[in-house]
Amino acid sequence: MPDESTDLRETVRRRYAAAAVKVTEGGTACCGAEPVEIDENFGSALYPADEREALPAEALAASLGCGNPTAVAELHDGERVLDLGSGGGIDVLLSARRVGPTGKAYGLDMTEEMLSLALANAARAGATNVEFLKGTIEAVPLPANTIDVVISNCVINLSTDKAAVFTETFRVLKPGGRLGVSDVVADDSLTPEQRAERGDHVGCIAGALSFSEYREGLAAAGFTDVEITPTHGVADGMHSAIVRATKPTAATEAAEAKEPSDACCGVNSCCTPAETSTDPAVTVTEAKAASGCGCQN
Repeated sequence: MPDESTDLRETVRRRYAAAAVKVTEGGTACCGAEPVEIDENFGSALYPADEREALPAEALAASLGCGNPTAVAELHDGERVLDLGSGGGIDVLLSARRVGPTGKAYGLDMTEEMLSLALANAARAGATNVEFLKGTIEAVPLPANTIDVVISNCVINLSTDKAAVFTETFRVLKPGGRLGVSDVVADDSLTPEQRAERGDHVGCIAGALSFSEYREGLAAAGFTDVEITPTHGVADGMHSAIVRATKPTAATEAAEAKEPSDACCGVNSCCTPAETSTDPAVTVTEAKAASGCGCQN
């Protein structure tokens, strides 16, 4: 029998497939694409007018996010960007414009209908530096250390295995790479049961992490410089938030691996009975003398 996580994923897939079909069918009508019904806390209205005007109507109509991750991620020319849960492609198309012809924007989605809509939107926009991939955000179909920036717009909260999402995001990012996403985050005081009372999983509420859980999850995956900034409320005690984090550079990781955190003056556990030289080839006294350590005993 399917487990609960499988059932939730299928519920999410059906919901977003239906949203894509609604937009696609609306695009064939005389009045153009019909937007998916959402409230003022979600959708394309959260993007500046000049960005909306430059995009196909179908991309705007399919926007279901809670923010504008392409703005918070500070994209630059030539960078490679990955959008987790790219939907109709609005953030991929905006990213492609920001990184320019020497950069590239990838969109990852598990829903065939959304992928078809995104490809059509890319063609309408004339975007040539984009690529859409089918897959899940818990198992990204890209090599390790190949992406400069990972973005996402109100999708991570939908995952039933957020630890895997954070681990995969860390894996595909280059050393020094950045995470910049918009997501729904809960107050630390709210239990999972209380979050579920405020909205369902597919509505981006019940599956949201708390601020502390988000920070701890990213840190456990290896991220540093984690920042979570709420932008607007979406339910009682629930917020749309900007989440930023960084994958440490190779130099930082190598330095941390080379010297234990309690090392000082070339000596582990300095000035304690357990002190040892960090370099087995020299004595504790020699290590202290070489480093100029003031503690010579």
